[in-house]
Amino acid sequence: FNKPIGLTSDGTNLYVADMSNHRIRQIVISSGVVTTLAGSGTGTFADGTGTAASFNKPIGLTSDGTNLYVADMSNNRIRQIVISSGVVTTLAGSGTGTFADGTGTAASFNGPKGLTTDGTNLYLTDTDNHKIRQIVIATGVVTTLAGSGTGTFADGTGAAASFRKPTGIASDGTNLYVVDTNNHLIRKIEISTGEVTTFAGISGAQGSADGTGTTASFNAPEGITSDGTSLYVADTQNQLIRKIGISTGEVTTFAGISGAQGSADGTG
Repeated sequence: FNKPIGLTSDGTNLYVADMSNHRIRQIVISSGVVTTLAGSGTGTFADGTGTAASFNKPIGLTSDGTNLYVADMSNNRIRQIVISSGVVTTLAGSGTGTFADGTGTAASFNGPKGLTTDGTNLYLTDTDNHKIRQIVIATGVVTTLAGSGTGTFADGTGAAASFRKPTGIASDGTNLYVVDTNNHLIRKIEISTGEVTTFAGISGAQGSADGTGTTASFNAPEGITSDGTSLYVADTQNQLIRKIGISTGEVTTFAGISGAQGSADGTG
């Protein structure tokens, strides 16, 4: 692999966004067998089947069990892959690296990275537009759920809230949890209203403190996932995996040595 970043699973296989190889890879969990599901590796753009399709630095991945959805970052598009056939199509995005709401290729993104789904909609971090976008899967209609686009910090509802380079995103079905990377925060968005609050972290303050809610600190976190009870955060520049209780907001260090780069196996 070459800079693998995005990861999702259907329980039988892992699917990996192999970013700098410009491919989507499949790993059979039981055997470790790795194959290429889609992508020519050329770093260009093309719809097609399997290796006849092309991506340019794919990063985010999510699945509804039948399809994979890919944040094709440097193509500024959201792509769909039918898992059973490897057929790749463009769900949304003009490819221009600008901003526009709209349907399908009439919408525009700028460096999209994170993706999650509730089966009906996709929610994505439109990183360089500093916005959180929503796509109706059945129609390709793209709207903005939250974010002013100013690249600053503010809690609020919809466009009254602000993010600064949001990356990872996860959902518990009612709320989205967004890694607001350059604000060093974990933000919470109520899906039904678009209300954005700060769930954990101190705005603008780099650190590695455990604690509850805004007494904890992170350093440029990027990835996030959930098991329904807890959130797990890739606290990137701290070289840590952090755990946050969804019901309490309590942040603890799950694995890693703060600030220490390495590749040692071990516990905690």
